[in-house]
This record gives sequence, C-alpha cells and structure tokens, in this order.
Amino acid sequence: MAPTHDHPGEYAATDPVRLLAIRDTLLSVDEVFRAVGDDAAGGIALFVGTVRNHDAGQDVGALGYSCHPSAEDELRRVAEKVVADFPVRALAAVHRVGELEVGDLAVVVAVACPHRAEAFEACRKLIDDLKHEVPIWKHQRFSDGTEEWVGAC
Repeated sequence: MAPTHDHPGEYAATDPVRLLAIRDTLLSVDEVFRAVGDDAAGGIALFVGTVRNHDAGQDVGALGYSCHPSAEDELRRVAEKVVADFPVRALAAVHRVGELEVGDLAVVVAVACPHRAEAFEACRKLIDDLKHEVPIWKHQRFSDGTEEWVGAC
C-alpha cells in the first residue's frame, strides 16, 4: 500500500474494487457491507434496490432481469470510473438476474470513503451509472396481463 496525500498515516488500498458480480442467486447486504470494510474509511454508503409491487401506476405481478454477456465488464468499467473520480477506499456492487419476487433484493452497492459526504456522492454515482450504462434489462409483467421491458442501455 502506498501513502496517500491526504494524511501521512493513511494508506491507499491496492485495489478498492472489492466485489463485483452479476448473479442468479439471492443477494446479501451483509456480504456487500463486509466487502467494503476499511479501517481508513470514515463513511460507508450502501444502497439496496428491491422489487416493488407497482410501477407507473400498475401492479407488478412478476419481474425478471436479464443481461448482456458484457455486463460484468461494463460494471467493472463503471466501478473503476467511480474509484477514479472519488477518494474511494473500497467499493462493491452486485446485481441479480433471473426471476425475482416482490421484496427481493435486485441490486446492492456500497462505497467506503474517508468521509460521509464523499461516500454518499460516490455511492449515488455508482448506482446511477450502473442503472444507465450496464446492459441489464428488466422485464415487468403487470397483473392486468400487460408487460414492459425496461433497459439500462
């Protein structure tokens, strides 16, 4: 580890990207939180996206996520950009694919930074860019029989 310029006793993490994954299994907030643990971090911001029972005024009956084969590479690119733009000590992001139920965790991201404001900003940037740039698509099926695809790209 190399000394940083912020504080002589602080050391930069060799690779702050600790966990990135797209999975077809249940996600764990605890796993993501543990992945970003860092003694030099004064703030950890965590975002959990869940499947809700409605969207755009319609009742959601079922929902599935699918992704392009390049999705994990794109997730890494997004994560590395956040690391480059913020003083990130540790970062983790996992997204679920497959069929999900209302209440299931769809995405969990976390960022640890020296201070809370940086952690909040970096976490928001991470989830926003993930949703806009990583090729993961949501297929919602509504209780009235209609359906909709929502694309990240």
